[in-house]
Amino acid sequence: MFDDLRDLYQEVIFDHNRNPRNFRVMENADRKVEGFNPLCGDRLTLFLKMEGNEIVDASFQGSGCAISTASVSLMTEIVKGKTGAQAEKLFKQFHEMTTGKEEDVNLEAIGKLAVLAGVREYPARVKCATLAWHTLDAALKNEEDSISTE
Repeated sequence: MFDDLRDLYQEVIFDHNRNPRNFRVMENADRKVEGFNPLCGDRLTLFLKMEGNEIVDASFQGSGCAISTASVSLMTEIVKGKTGAQAEKLFKQFHEMTTGKEEDVNLEAIGKLAVLAGVREYPARVKCATLAWHTLDAALKNEEDSISTE
């Protein structure tokens, strides 16, 4: 059973890496923040379109490993229609899940993001999975400085 689940998770990661969702420059973005992981070279630019406190559109450009690309692709899908506070809550839950700080993460509450739960077994890959989320956090705070995982 666990092997079937792991295979499904790997397939979702591979799919989002091969066919990233929301991979485009957003010309009318309200927020634009760059993120960089010097350890493995992951680099992204995150674009957000806001209406009040709601994220109405999210996209990205950049390059990185499969985990980084899948993470930002999944993130841009899941945050659309969320408020800044809801996105921040997801970031906290995702960070706790991937770092292993919270063993009893409600995987149902974070939906598709659960496919990245396994990165906590590989500490060097946690920064790959969380780069997009740290970049989102900066964008929601309207920070324009580049974000680095180091």
